[in-house]
Amino acid sequence: MVSLADPLDLAGLALPNRVVMAPMTRLRAPDQVADELIAEYYAQRASAGLIVSEGVPVSAAARGHAAVPGIHRPRQVAGWRGVTEAVHAAGGRIVAQLWHVGRLSHPALQPGGAAPAGPTDAPAAEGRSFLFDDDGVGGFVPVTASPRALDAAGIAQVIADFAAAAGNAVDAGFDGVEIHGANGYLIHQFLNAAVNDREDEWGGEPMANRLRLPLAIVDAVIGAVAAKGLGPGRVGFRASPYGTAHDMPLYPGIEISYRTLAAELSARRVGFLHLADQSTTRAEPTMAIPADVLAMVREEFPGPLILTGGMDRARAEAALDSGVADLIGFGRPFIANPDLPRRLLEDLPLAEVHQDTVYAQGPEGYVDYPAYGG
Repeated sequence: MVSLADPLDLAGLALPNRVVMAPMTRLRAPDQVADELIAEYYAQRASAGLIVSEGVPVSAAARGHAAVPGIHRPRQVAGWRGVTEAVHAAGGRIVAQLWHVGRLSHPALQPGGAAPAGPTDAPAAEGRSFLFDDDGVGGFVPVTASPRALDAAGIAQVIADFAAAAGNAVDAGFDGVEIHGANGYLIHQFLNAAVNDREDEWGGEPMANRLRLPLAIVDAVIGAVAAKGLGPGRVGFRASPYGTAHDMPLYPGIEISYRTLAAELSARRVGFLHLADQSTTRAEPTMAIPADVLAMVREEFPGPLILTGGMDRARAEAALDSGVADLIGFGRPFIANPDLPRRLLEDLPLAEVHQDTVYAQGPEGYVDYPAYGG
């Protein structure tokens, strides 16, 4: 029987357990630079088998919130280096999640006040951006109602930005990278047939057109980390096949789309595939990833698979023991339980999250949750 306590080798990275800290935006970087507070937060959670960082914008145009730390400027790379050093000093392992929000942004966050860019000019019916007002008070506002469609030059720039960010992540000391292709953000927007109805080689039909940008980004990222001495096994990809967050409709052929994506990732020797199941984490009803689709993905991608979404110990152990997943992602439980692996493995009670401080500024609700018995 495979258990959460079992170790796993991830392309030479020795994970002491199967518990993954899933990526979570926490809005603690008002100047877009990871600092000592963020380093403390991640170091507190270093007992995870693997930490996947919060989404890290790959460029100034990639961000959808005002208080997230990027990785496209030298000062940001230096800030993240402080985080990775703290995590490694605490015995942990951490990969950077490379993020582009696409249409889910606001002109106030874009260079020159431009409209955010997506596969088309169709807006998302839902989505919020975190902004600071003129008095420095932060809050959420609706994302733009008027995105612009990326042209060929813009697409080439996005690919280059992902590659540069991947190289920067290695320079910052990350143990690898995860490409964010889930949750309604740019890569997911290009994958979704109901959103990406472009009439050029980057969208619409055939399906290969919608896969073109995601796979071009994967290839560019693999090349970028290879130039820094890391193999493709340290590159991961996150997907949410049936996720409807941020106005991502389900569409005919979704199963074959993700089966093909999994096969293409496997052919490139991508190190891990991270599937986010939103069915237990969304307020409105959302379809779970069907068991037969998980089986198809597993067939095409035999490498390490992370499954995230509404997990507790029983569900996690069942997924591991059945072979559906190799690693289990936990997001929200890590907020209030920095020692979550111990609590899971020893059946200790979990602390509750204080919702009003999830997106607050400063240390409250961020680094002040104690370990069990602390």
